[in-house]
Amino acid sequence: MHTDRRTLLQAAAALPLATAGANAAFAQAPAAAPAAAPPKEVTRALAHYLVTASYDDLPANVRKEGVRTLLNWVGVAIGGSHHETVDIAVAALGPFSGPQQASLFGRRERFDIMNAAFINGVSSHIFDYDDTHLKTIIHPAGPVASAILAVSEMQPVSGKEFLNALVLGVETECRIGNSVYPNHYDVGWHITGTAGVFGSVAAVGKLLKLNEQQMTWALGLAASQPVGLRESFGSMNKSFNPGRAASNGIFAAILASKNFTSSDAMIEAKRGWANTISTKQDYNEILGDLGERYEAALNTYKPFACGIVMHPAIDAAIQLRNENRLTADQIERVDVKVHPLVLELTGKKTPQQGLEGKFSIYHAVAVAIVEGAGGEKQFSDRAVTDPTVVALRGKVVPVITAGIKPEQVDLTIVLKDGRKLNRFIQHAIGSVEVPMTDKQLETKFSDLADGIIPTAAIRRVMDACWNVEGLANAAEIAKMSVSS
Repeated sequence: MHTDRRTLLQAAAALPLATAGANAAFAQAPAAAPAAAPPKEVTRALAHYLVTASYDDLPANVRKEGVRTLLNWVGVAIGGSHHETVDIAVAALGPFSGPQQASLFGRRERFDIMNAAFINGVSSHIFDYDDTHLKTIIHPAGPVASAILAVSEMQPVSGKEFLNALVLGVETECRIGNSVYPNHYDVGWHITGTAGVFGSVAAVGKLLKLNEQQMTWALGLAASQPVGLRESFGSMNKSFNPGRAASNGIFAAILASKNFTSSDAMIEAKRGWANTISTKQDYNEILGDLGERYEAALNTYKPFACGIVMHPAIDAAIQLRNENRLTADQIERVDVKVHPLVLELTGKKTPQQGLEGKFSIYHAVAVAIVEGAGGEKQFSDRAVTDPTVVALRGKVVPVITAGIKPEQVDLTIVLKDGRKLNRFIQHAIGSVEVPMTDKQLETKFSDLADGIIPTAAIRRVMDACWNVEGLANAAEIAKMSVSS
């Protein structure tokens, strides 16, 4: 780490900070009182780190996770590219798009970089199948990757520059998310949008080679654009949020590159971002061990196309179904012991559309037992109206249970013959503790891209992602990810 960066960060860390202990996955911490006096230099210290951090600073494991993040994001962006939501966005924005600067993943159209970043961000999130930082439930890649891939088509960006920007963007949004989670999320903000704009602006600002003052202003302009409310969950509006965070970050970085000013303390000031949108402000989560501890190394990837809190139940249901060769007609009842967050986020009993099914623990468990999977097909309009699935979900009984953590589930299938089959999941597949393998990520990618881009192109795109560090121009990934 550069000596001047360490000195500034240590000086900032020594100032009074409002603290609340580091969050475990999905932790529900009590509200923390704000600092007696606003701490100084948080925004500027973060900006200093961002402009001085280089690719060579990244540990090997962080680089590898950055590559996995990219591969997963490209797959879900292609996979969601022909959803009705994206069709509507393309039709609505097409007449207003500027120069054809950037690709739309999985499609033939080209848009200006801000609209392309927005649409690709929407596309990557519409299936709720993207990456997840479990400590904050942020989906990090959507706001960041969609922004910097669009910018890469406007100006040459080497693969190493691209990967460094991607990691820095993910690191920034997750650290800022840590500083206000869970209080900020609990009151109704969609943290992927509100923190995601910081990831986008940090990554784009890095590619635009902003100086420290410009990056400070860019972060400030991002702070002025929080987007996303949890009320949107289950509608097209949810995927709007990471898309808008991506385009807002580009907007802020480009303005700052021309010296459009902002406050130098927009994150930490008394009337700044953190104090305005949360009752908790832990600035050590933003500045602590910068360049040494990486939140980006904790990114995870979904094996199931729905809210992360349902993954343990789906995992348990599929395991019991496969081990016992179960069919729906054998089942009397399915008891699911869960954390309160599960019903808060996924308590829809009778989803009528695929998007609603992604927020129904009843549907998720039922379809997992009936079809033995939890992919996008299991959260389609077809699946939520399937008579067998509908009948079984009426037998799913989720019960809020003391001692069950959000990442756990205790699931019991009661059979008509009196047998009880039980599975307790401590950590579901796709978690930090039980990560998806590279091969599983490739299988997921191939399933999502099948029928959208040519079969031969699927392999080429995956290889380009795995080898991004060797690319002369990262824009190659975008250009080869469009439909023929």
